[in-house]
Amino acid sequence: MPLYTESLSHQKIPKISLPRFKDPGEIYRWQRRENLPGYFPFTAGVFPMKRVGEDPTRMFAGEGDPARTNRRFKLLSANSEAKRLSTAFDSVTLYGYDPDRRPDIYGKVGNSGVSVCTLDDVKVLYGGFELCAPNTSVSMTINGPAPIMLAMFLNTAIGQQVDKYTEEKGRQPSDEEYNKIKAMVLENVRGTVQADILKEDQGQNTCIFSIDFALKMMGDIQAYFIENNVRNFYSVSISGYHIAEAGANPISQLAFTMANGFTYLEYYLSRGMPLDSFAPNLSFFFSNGMDPEFTVIGRVARRIWSVALRDKYGASVRSQMLKYHIQTSGRSLHSQDIQFNDIRTTLQALCAIYDNCQSLHTNAFDEAITTPTEESVRRALAIQLIINQEWGLTNNENTYQGSFIVEDLTDLVEEAVLMEYDKITARGGVLGAMETGYQRSKIQEESMYYEMLKHTGEYPIVGVNTFRDPHADGADMLEGASCIDLARATTEEKESQLSRLKEFQSRNADRSSEALARLQKVTLSGGNIFAELMETVKTCSLGQITDALYDVGGQYRRNM
Repeated sequence: MPLYTESLSHQKIPKISLPRFKDPGEIYRWQRRENLPGYFPFTAGVFPMKRVGEDPTRMFAGEGDPARTNRRFKLLSANSEAKRLSTAFDSVTLYGYDPDRRPDIYGKVGNSGVSVCTLDDVKVLYGGFELCAPNTSVSMTINGPAPIMLAMFLNTAIGQQVDKYTEEKGRQPSDEEYNKIKAMVLENVRGTVQADILKEDQGQNTCIFSIDFALKMMGDIQAYFIENNVRNFYSVSISGYHIAEAGANPISQLAFTMANGFTYLEYYLSRGMPLDSFAPNLSFFFSNGMDPEFTVIGRVARRIWSVALRDKYGASVRSQMLKYHIQTSGRSLHSQDIQFNDIRTTLQALCAIYDNCQSLHTNAFDEAITTPTEESVRRALAIQLIINQEWGLTNNENTYQGSFIVEDLTDLVEEAVLMEYDKITARGGVLGAMETGYQRSKIQEESMYYEMLKHTGEYPIVGVNTFRDPHADGADMLEGASCIDLARATTEEKESQLSRLKEFQSRNADRSSEALARLQKVTLSGGNIFAELMETVKTCSLGQITDALYDVGGQYRRNM
């Protein structure tokens, strides 16, 4: 790969800038704490160079029915060779329900996310995208029902290849040929499912199954991945973003998220899984806000993870590499002077790209009011494109290295995170701390502290508590907000989902009861639940499966 790019001034801009140390001690100290990108402890990045031909852009989308969200995916990826699809589900789906006319469900169908309840829906959602292509990647932000949705997605990817085979050969594949197609798909499909149940208890609250049962299913997913050589799909996205959105400061976000990651690692080891067979399938997800500590969140995470994985667990180099996604902070967006939000998002995105994140979502300016409109999400996407393609300094890939303040921040945040680990350990580890509500109470305290400073003006927010528009009053603000199109599912889309669900259930009525009974039997016998879900989703809807699992796995109840 070329090591230089040429500027308009015909200057050779190095992709990697090297320190100018002469003293062997200084060189050793730098290699031990920083080193080149792609080298332990991966402070500057886990790969020596960025992927060519694929920006880190991964834009979150989900609204209405699957067909509407499919159109949004095509809009977002139209000008990119790499198709990176990030899926937001509505709250009905996130809680494992089917669409229904129930008053507490009907109004939420297709709002603030896409409505998905059957295998048919997933086929429409990702229709037109080659799910096994090396430049296609799909992520799904879903946690409680994650195993069910993942099984639907993998069946969709397999179905694509079966349909292609049938079209080419003029016949259905035999059982042996089907198994070969399935094995090929599982080895090649690329993406992430969030499935992080620990952060749900701590921050986001879409827990539906008991924590122990949810962990069991997470372990079953990873065991299935190992058995079927699934190497390019991440079985969990260990998420700090929702912890930050709930109110945590950047240090608590990072400490809780990393501690959750080590908890999953220990759990998988306790089930007898070889470390290097699952550690590369773990990914992380952080928020980037306005505080100085966000500047180094990736640097600190990579360093802590690699040192622990190498020196405590004896992991391979691939397992030592922490990969992560960044979303700019939704909490930093405000309805007052809403046009200023793009400025905040641009700065947050710049920090993420300088820190060599693997993927990035830039929030739209109107997210303080509505699910992003087509116009606002195009502007949000343009922020990334301008940074990656126009901003000259991104031609260099280790921008932060050599900065005194970045090095100081890295050491300060790393020490603070390690101190937080001691507090969690004193409470019996992550699960022990959760039993007493430690993480939740700390998040709430930090949220209140932020809100207090915001309301007193000690924490300045331009357009909100300082530099306010002298010509605007409350009525003007409401009038300005009314000019924004609110993204809402239409009645036609809701009714379409209800009729599609009814048709799917009627078509499979003679097989669904038997499939659900088989799933419950596997669950009670301690078998691999996810392996059975791969069959169950072919004939059963999301709500049917959730209800069946409640009976044998237990519903979530918060510790008091």
